[in-house]
Amino acid sequence: MKILIINCGSSSLKYQLIDSDSENVMAKGLCERIGIDGGVLNHQPAGKDKITTNVDMKDHVVAVKLVLESLTDKDNGVIASLDEIDAIGHRIVHGGEKFSEATIIDDDVIKAIEECNDLAPLHNPANLIGIRSCRELMPDVPMVAVFDTAFHQTMPKKAYLYGIPYEYYDKYKVRRYGFHGTSHSYVSKRTAEILGQDYESMKIIVCHLGNGASISAVKNGKCQDTSMGLTPLEGLIMGTRSGDLDPAILEFLCQKEGISISEVLNILNKKSGVYGLSGLSSDFRDLLKAESEGDEKAKTTLSTYSYRVAKYIGSYIAALNGVDAIVFTAGVGENNGDIRKRICDYFGYLGIKLDAEKNSKRGEEIIISTEDSKVKVLVVPTNEELAIARETAALVK
Repeated sequence: MKILIINCGSSSLKYQLIDSDSENVMAKGLCERIGIDGGVLNHQPAGKDKITTNVDMKDHVVAVKLVLESLTDKDNGVIASLDEIDAIGHRIVHGGEKFSEATIIDDDVIKAIEECNDLAPLHNPANLIGIRSCRELMPDVPMVAVFDTAFHQTMPKKAYLYGIPYEYYDKYKVRRYGFHGTSHSYVSKRTAEILGQDYESMKIIVCHLGNGASISAVKNGKCQDTSMGLTPLEGLIMGTRSGDLDPAILEFLCQKEGISISEVLNILNKKSGVYGLSGLSSDFRDLLKAESEGDEKAKTTLSTYSYRVAKYIGSYIAALNGVDAIVFTAGVGENNGDIRKRICDYFGYLGIKLDAEKNSKRGEEIIISTEDSKVKVLVVPTNEELAIARETAALVK
């Protein structure tokens, strides 16, 4: 079965065509600057060089059409016709409480996703554009919605309720939802496979550390807690997001700076995190280089980041009443052994020991703890597209 994975942003579209039987990626690509002058399509067939085309895309329908043309192109395509595409899997950021698992897309599902738009105003409308664009061009191909929030719907009320009047949960469903669920699901399951243990009897903490970052506590195959909240702003210090802070800071900054709540939220989302703390960059490679050259802000930023991650891991060890494995994934988690070591250094009391040589590896699926470490520590590269393909195939077969 050949499955097209679509991940739409407000002005971008990422895609992969996956053969679900072999789980091989046949082609992948990215459309950038949709609806903006200077559009770019990057298309890469498996085993070939990336092809970059400068082409304006007035909307996502045009972008999807260009993707389909690229996939069937005589010279650089990977399928002879669109009839070979058996299903389309769409990444949807927010499913609210309506969706606890992937689902076949129909009119009722589209309406339910629309009702979650106010919970993810930057993401869900763009995801819906992708669905409608594919519907227009490939009306007879079954489509599946896979939700970032679904994996976390197993959290108990004690984990997802905020300490605010209950009426706001009743009326508006104000609660913690969590994100990166597809990644947390894939990585936790893969961890059990690597260790040869029963997924449904393990306690696993997944650290998805990228520009956006979140941690989840998984017990017996179900998410018990996760660090992101109503929106992806809660939790860890991230690339440009602040993570947890005293809510009174918002009013304080509004008054001191003479700016609106919206402006403060823009600062917390786009100008904070390690970028805001360091005043340098949201890229950890830049920060590590600056630290090595004696930059005190970079040093403090990296220490603060690692400490916050360790605090969350520690709290989740308590929530799970123990831990069998801690696993790192996403851009920073997969590639930065220095950061992994700084975090794990907080857990000497648990008998965690890292193998320095294995921890120096980048982007590899590997156990980085020593043989005698009392808790296993792993690096597992995430593969959200493959996870979406698996869920799509399971529903349409």
